[in-house]
Amino acid sequence: MTIMAGRSPGAIEWFQRAKQMRRQQLNTLAQLGSLVNGISRLAHMLQCERGASNVWLCSQGTLYALECKASRALADDNLAALYRILDEQSPMPGSTVCERIASAIQSLDGLSALRDGVSEQNITAPQAMEHYSRILRHLLSIVPQLNDSIDDPQIAGRFVALYSLMQGKELAGQERALGAIGFTQGFFSDDTRQRLVDRIDGQQSCFDVFLSYCREDVRETFMLNCQPCLETEQLRRVACTRQPGADNGHTALHWFARQTARLEHLRTLEEIVIADLMMAVDARIQNDDEITPVDDEQDDPLACYPDKPLLPLLRQQAREIELLSRQLASLRDTLEERKIIDKAKSVLMAHQNMSEEQAWYALRKMAMDKNQRMVDIAHALLTVKTLWQVIPKE
Repeated sequence: MTIMAGRSPGAIEWFQRAKQMRRQQLNTLAQLGSLVNGISRLAHMLQCERGASNVWLCSQGTLYALECKASRALADDNLAALYRILDEQSPMPGSTVCERIASAIQSLDGLSALRDGVSEQNITAPQAMEHYSRILRHLLSIVPQLNDSIDDPQIAGRFVALYSLMQGKELAGQERALGAIGFTQGFFSDDTRQRLVDRIDGQQSCFDVFLSYCREDVRETFMLNCQPCLETEQLRRVACTRQPGADNGHTALHWFARQTARLEHLRTLEEIVIADLMMAVDARIQNDDEITPVDDEQDDPLACYPDKPLLPLLRQQAREIELLSRQLASLRDTLEERKIIDKAKSVLMAHQNMSEEQAWYALRKMAMDKNQRMVDIAHALLTVKTLWQVIPKE
């Protein structure tokens, strides 16, 4: 019996199956582009609403009334648009995505009550900020799950860049909100200062990851338009080193305007990165469709790299995929930790008659006293209810 050289029919079928699965994954991802855009737009308007609400609350309703009304209307428009997108999305890439969407919708259901509390001034600015930030965390947590089934390093890298940019922008929005509180009141507590520093450090870490994965022209746009301006840096130093004093909200409005301009630039860059991701997905689909028959020598991986050993190339690609996986896993772990802390706060609020702010301080104090992470204390609280008796009230 003569053994013919070349690939067997079984191998051809497996190549075709791989191509089919890859195309299906990429087509699903391409269809999810509108969902990513919808999340990005809604998140931006909720960030605007959060900031305006903080200024309005801290000024006892004397500043930013019109801005609150306008931002709410725009947020509602984008929320309705997101619901329409979700109705049209089928199928979703996995059950985890559906769970994240469910959590986001459940959180968004509380938006009306939050707005009533702001309008009636029944909650403080820090409480309002925490409520808005929780909604945004649930909303943004959908995005990294959309990449679960993609093993293409370039597409995965763009996803890491996008999500890191979105996370950095959210932390910049929280910085704007915290600064608005302090400058409007003319006073920064030690805790507010620490939270402000945490947001500044956190966003820089996110942007560093973003810059390491984005294209050179996108990197240049970020460095040119999205860095804090000199006035913002000066106001940061005031907030972190001395008390600004009351000035009828003048400094607060100046701070808010500078930070808003930066967030608008970040939003524009976000649109560019999303468009770049979708173009890369479309290009990958087109290239996949144009692949020559499997018995062509161009389909031989060795033929693609005649001057380079194959093993180092494979190892390099494996390292890239592993690094991207670790980046996504780290971002997801952070989201999960926040969810655990939120659940622990809810337990304290329900069983210890604490406000949300008191619950947060209680968890933080226990973590400091025991020299442990807050998420570890929160996890222990959820599993060992006897800890309720030893958590201090403030």
